[in-house]
Amino acid sequence: MKIGILSGSHRNDSQSEKIARYAAAQLEKQGLCDETYLFSLADNPLPFWDEGLWTGDPKWEEAIGELRSELNSCDGFIVVTPEWHGMVPSGLKNLFLLFPGTGELAHKPALIVSVSGGAGGGAYPVAELRMSSYKNSRICYLPEHLIVRNAGKVFNEDSAENDDSQHDYLNARLTYCLEMLGEYTRAFQQIRASGKTSLENYSNGM
Repeated sequence: MKIGILSGSHRNDSQSEKIARYAAAQLEKQGLCDETYLFSLADNPLPFWDEGLWTGDPKWEEAIGELRSELNSCDGFIVVTPEWHGMVPSGLKNLFLLFPGTGELAHKPALIVSVSGGAGGGAYPVAELRMSSYKNSRICYLPEHLIVRNAGKVFNEDSAENDDSQHDYLNARLTYCLEMLGEYTRAFQQIRASGKTSLENYSNGM
């Protein structure tokens, strides 16, 4: 079982990537999957969608061919998104535009992890991803999600930089979410193996 972790921040040294790497390490430490794949948008920009993606423009195979192969090989995902001005970053939304109705994400469970530097943010990106990123990609978000507030005070390699009470709570909650993701991922393997999830006739959602 392979879990892909998508870090949606464009920034270098972002809290989102820090948390994405922490989640990947926890998956491996707890034996919740056989393999992880981490894709970060920092220093790794994807071209913005254009119609050449539909017409076979070779630039797109060069740009996303390797990523497409990795996503195809994943059985489930963690989508880590910062909250920028109450929104999901444009680069992360663009990523979903690049894999619509083609199966890389389809009928695979995903855990949303939203990251906020403040004490009260993080909810809007969860709502945005649930509302507008699943329609054609067919990604299946878990009912559970994780909102990491005051992100600079948790999940740090140097424990002295952590707020112990907040870190301990979120670490336990993350473990719970990762265990749930593992169970959903195993169940969805059976769903995809059923042969009923073909996108051939209905590549676009309604």
